[in-house]
This record gives sequence, C-alpha cells and structure tokens, in this order.
Amino acid sequence: MRKLENIPFEQLTIGAQASLTRTLTEEDLLLFAKVSGDTNPVHLDETFASTTQFAGRIAHGMWTASLISCALATKLPGPGGIYLGQELKFMRPVKVGDTVTVELEIIEINQRRKRATVVTNVINQHGKTVVKGQAEVMPATDKVIVDEYPLPEVLLKPAS
Repeated sequence: MRKLENIPFEQLTIGAQASLTRTLTEEDLLLFAKVSGDTNPVHLDETFASTTQFAGRIAHGMWTASLISCALATKLPGPGGIYLGQELKFMRPVKVGDTVTVELEIIEINQRRKRATVVTNVINQHGKTVVKGQAEVMPATDKVIVDEYPLPEVLLKPAS
C-alpha cells in the first residue's frame, strides 16, 4: 500500500514543486461521465464529436481539473490539507490516450491566514499547456503520513 505524506504549513517554501502524471483512458472518460452526469455528446459520441472543431471526442474539462485536486491532496501540500479555491483556464482539449502532467508550484505563503497559493498547470505529452490556473489551499499544520485509501474495483457494463 502506498503511503501519502504531506508537507505541513510551516515547512512549505516559495518555489516548492510537485507533479502528477496520468493518461486518459476510455474507462476514465465513461466513469467521469457517469459520476458527473455530464453526457455532452462531445465527450461520448464519436459521430457527433467528429463534426466539432475538435474532430473527435474530448475529455470533460473537469476531469483534467480533478487531477489538480488529486495532486494537491496527495503531493503538495498533501493529505490533511484543504483545497479552498481554483481559477482555471482551459487552453486545449485532452483526448483518450493523451498523457497529462499536473505541475504544482507554491508562489505565495500567507502566514497570518495559514494559506498558500499554488500555480496549477497541466501539460500534455507534447509539452503544450491544456489547463492553467492558480489554487488557494489551507495546508495541514501537523505532519500527516497515511496509507492511501484502497479504492474498489469498478466494472463497466454496457447500458441496457
């Protein structure tokens, strides 16, 4: 089991960085649509999506944004922290098979409020920015080391 370890507020430094990489699979796309209820055909219907400016299906923008949440929760500042807000700009589409990397960097620390501002950019396998933004987080004040929670297996079956 993987251990998750945070960086407590008092140990954060301007310029601290972390990253997380993930490849979008067909299963990810379908599961995100199911969980979110977002069945926009640009995500799910290849025939429809091929007629759009994207020339094929694209990921939900919030799937990509959810990877930012994952990186903040598991990498920087890590477990025990609270994700307070996010500014996002979607720059390019992500398609099934694309590999994206969330890049985090602490750019501001507010000692009085015990908050940190984090640049949150997502880059694709071609080095192009697909999402750029900035988050505000409230890191945990104490050291946290926990076992990663075991997620259940999920099996997809065709709709009836």
